[in-house]
Amino acid sequence: MRTQALRIQPQMPSLCRECLNRFENERRCPQCGSPRTVEHAELWSLSIAHMDCDAFYASVEKRDNPDLADKPVIIGGGKRGVVSTACYVARIRGVRSAMPMFQALKLCPDAVVIKPRMSAYVEASRAIRAMMEELTPAVEPLSLDEAFLDLTGTEKLHGAPPALMLARLVRRMKDELGLTGSIGLSHNKFLAKVASDLDKPRGFSVIGKAETAEFLRDKPVRLIWGIGPAAQVALEKAGIRTFSDLLRWDQAALTARFGSMGTRLWHLARGQDRRRVSAHEPMKSISNETTFFEDTSDPDILDGHLWRMAEKVADRAKAKGLAGRVVTLKLKRADHTALTRRIALRDATQMADRLYRTARGLLDQVGDQGPYRLLGCGLSDLCPEAEADKSGDLLDPDAGRRSEAERATDAIRQKFGHDAILKGRALR
Repeated sequence: MRTQALRIQPQMPSLCRECLNRFENERRCPQCGSPRTVEHAELWSLSIAHMDCDAFYASVEKRDNPDLADKPVIIGGGKRGVVSTACYVARIRGVRSAMPMFQALKLCPDAVVIKPRMSAYVEASRAIRAMMEELTPAVEPLSLDEAFLDLTGTEKLHGAPPALMLARLVRRMKDELGLTGSIGLSHNKFLAKVASDLDKPRGFSVIGKAETAEFLRDKPVRLIWGIGPAAQVALEKAGIRTFSDLLRWDQAALTARFGSMGTRLWHLARGQDRRRVSAHEPMKSISNETTFFEDTSDPDILDGHLWRMAEKVADRAKAKGLAGRVVTLKLKRADHTALTRRIALRDATQMADRLYRTARGLLDQVGDQGPYRLLGCGLSDLCPEAEADKSGDLLDPDAGRRSEAERATDAIRQKFGHDAILKGRALR
């Protein structure tokens, strides 16, 4: 008599993202019946995460105005401006960040266009940050709407594994703040950030140690954070388009060709990233940049963008209580060659007017070397705001009056919204 061997199904840890029930080997939650589950062999052992809010600015606007719930929403400037972000309804129509507003409105003519309200976004960001810090002190913000978390060793404190605490975090964000986010969970920062982009919005994706090599093998190298168009061109010239291509190079050859980036690529191709989640990494600069949908040398377009960037950088500096002593202008030509100009100020500033005028002076010094595909400006050599804008400018006697007007404008916008007062140049 032949005895048939029994197949024993391996245990697959699973988690329901709705009721937070833990179970094994089920596609739906046996407790609440929800299909919103995550299952992975290493689900309970991984502890490095990246949380990325979903269409953050647009989500805040929809939360604060329920009439916008089902409408396409674009956050950005006037018809000559660019898209800062767009809700997923607008993204389905083809709207993307940094797209010229006129192009976005052609794709989505019924969109509701809203000027950014940085004060509202900062407030929401601080509330999310406080929730994260209840889970772990190791929180490393990347921007207002995303951060790394290291929950290693926190299971004894919370009586639950990191995966469950992360699911609890995003559920709490939804319940208490009306905002959603996507989680990437892995064994290092590089893979956690990759994972958070795999299933947006409201995603929860896991990349385990055992599957790292197979997962990366045929992925494009543009998946690597920081590999922009210029770097992609350089890599393609070397025959490198995927992680498999990278694996054919030894470390010495990559480093010889690409310098420190080559060393980094060699490690990332193997899923290796030894960077720690650092909660106390000091902010070194505040900047904003945009890539144009079409290359341009139009001085009015460049000037309008520069003013909006100066406002965004100043808003972020004010929100964080910081100022900067160095102003930077960044340009990229159509052939991807970069131009960077910096100037040190007599004293630090956090004022949009002074940042704009300084950056505009740097732009005038560059002259007509366009057309340009990218424009950016920023503040560095940061310091507390108490050290900012102390001395007057003998060559610009109206500077003090403009600073007072900007502070008054900030107060009015704080009370009535960003659109309460607009400068004419912001509409260019």
